[in-house]
Amino acid sequence: MRTTTLGSKGPEVGVVGLGCMGMSFAYDMSAPRDDETSVSVIRQALDLGMTLLDTADVYGPYVNEELVGRALSGSHRDRAVLATKVGLVSVGGPGEVRTVPNGRPEHVRTSIDESLRRLGTDHVDLYQLHRVDPDVPIEETWGTMAEVVAAGKALHIGLSESTVDHIKRAQAVHPVASVQSEMSLWTREWMTEVLPYCQEQGIAFLPFSPLGKGFLTGRFASFDDLPEDDFRRRLPRFQEEALRTNLAIAGRVREIAERMGATPAQVALAWLIAQGPHVIPIPGTKTPKYLADNAGAADIELNAEDLAELDALPTPEGGRY
Repeated sequence: MRTTTLGSKGPEVGVVGLGCMGMSFAYDMSAPRDDETSVSVIRQALDLGMTLLDTADVYGPYVNEELVGRALSGSHRDRAVLATKVGLVSVGGPGEVRTVPNGRPEHVRTSIDESLRRLGTDHVDLYQLHRVDPDVPIEETWGTMAEVVAAGKALHIGLSESTVDHIKRAQAVHPVASVQSEMSLWTREWMTEVLPYCQEQGIAFLPFSPLGKGFLTGRFASFDDLPEDDFRRRLPRFQEEALRTNLAIAGRVREIAERMGATPAQVALAWLIAQGPHVIPIPGTKTPKYLADNAGAADIELNAEDLAELDALPTPEGGRY
């Protein structure tokens, strides 16, 4: 796979990474987990050059880090650029679980050690603040994350879903290696201010949900196509009326893909890769077939006409959450 770097000063990574969350959290939760296949998919990703692996302590919670750690046991760890996150915690009882920010310094100090234990490693390559805690000045949280770097427990630190103001305030304390936010052909809000600032500063931008939570692949024609107990059933864009409108977006992506002899997923990912040298999408999958499909996006070359056509796609019906 073609490679880039995690920002202007970070390690070399494949131009497409792997988001590991869906292997054990959020998607199709009524189906039994298949950890053996997930371990195989993670290792196959490394074989394909998808070296940036993304997880978080809140996924599960905790079980996703344990799964990734199992997949990276032995020599596999040396091939991965391993990213995890801190700053969101699960609260509430059965059926009422929600996540809330926690950026307190003591939480960061405790969480990094617990993450390293679950991941079976002495350091992560990228430690990310999952969300900025509105009750804790970002300078305090970021300063503690800088301590994590100084202790050798993380090589780089990054932000997620952050504003330019947050990035600047963090930069005044310690360099920001990356910003991870949702971006795709139907989620472009970050392209107005945050992405240009990251490009100016040499900060990597890591789009999560780069395939519109699977919608842009053309897999869903109606609300009933969504698996039971799948969190997308609660999202506005996947409600029946909005989904019918949004099918036109997926249809146009499919038409362009057919013209190019590619898949819709490959076109959607190639569009993101074309946004800049340090834009590294992290699509999630737990299926070897889709993993290989996603990796193939690195070989897709979109010309000016293709990019213009994709840029002109309409805004989707419904909010993200």
